[in-house]
Amino acid sequence: MSATLLAGVELGGTKCVCILGTGPDDIRARITVPTLDPDTTLDSIAAIIQKWREQPGPPVALGVASFGPIDLRRDSPTYGCMGATPKHGWANADIAGYFTRRFALPVGITTDVIGAALAEGRWGDAQGLSDYAYITVGTGIGAGLIVAGQSVFGCHHPEVGHARIVRAPGDTWPGNCPFHGDCIEGLASGPAIEARSGRPAGSLESDSPVWETVVHALAQLNHLLVVTAAPQRILVGGGVMSAQPHLFPRIRRAVLESLNGYLHIPQVLNDIDRFIAPPGLGTLAGPLGALAIAATIEL
Repeated sequence: MSATLLAGVELGGTKCVCILGTGPDDIRARITVPTLDPDTTLDSIAAIIQKWREQPGPPVALGVASFGPIDLRRDSPTYGCMGATPKHGWANADIAGYFTRRFALPVGITTDVIGAALAEGRWGDAQGLSDYAYITVGTGIGAGLIVAGQSVFGCHHPEVGHARIVRAPGDTWPGNCPFHGDCIEGLASGPAIEARSGRPAGSLESDSPVWETVVHALAQLNHLLVVTAAPQRILVGGGVMSAQPHLFPRIRRAVLESLNGYLHIPQVLNDIDRFIAPPGLGTLAGPLGALAIAATIEL
């Protein structure tokens, strides 16, 4: 399938990236559109895909890596639909169904973080690993977990960004998640940072005191993954992390302090810079995740 064209859509809370190609070394086109209401956004994406079907040539499959929560149960009547999301107007949007009805080609769908995790395992810094995690810190916070080579999925896909955590001492800010207030996403996502500081996360100085609480929350997330999923590596991407790389060494130190000597894991104790690291595919991990989904579809 490597010689055939694939189409992918990374559907994010702020923007959507449409990509055409076969992998990181063969990207034929990449177009970004804003995430507005579902009808406007999906129609804009469909117009791009339709143009690609005419030139340079029809893709054989479409992969969609979407913000969530998404119903991924194939036996469910709402398979491929958005769940109760903080993104206004998107609850119950039938994403997979829209593209299946619009185009005569196979459509695969999963979450954006699972897609990025699959891409890192296929082409990036998780190659050769059977157990790893990909975290995104952007408009939302989520994690794609790969265990024994498969994405974790039971009654639902993991939503660890909405886990409750131990708050930083003295921090009483209520958070901005409309469902949970001070969950990890409510404390450390891009919108949370802006709500707390009054400025977009990407423009905030590295010495802002807001980062102390963000680092604490993200370290708690990494701690949680270490003691539950036990990954061989944790890759952390998303717009906040790419714009603020100073967060990496601070998160690593905070994770070591939080674990406090528990679990003598060589990867953590001896190579923390490699254990908690940026994605090998950089900012392309998300869009390439959509291609990775398309690549797994049986034609």
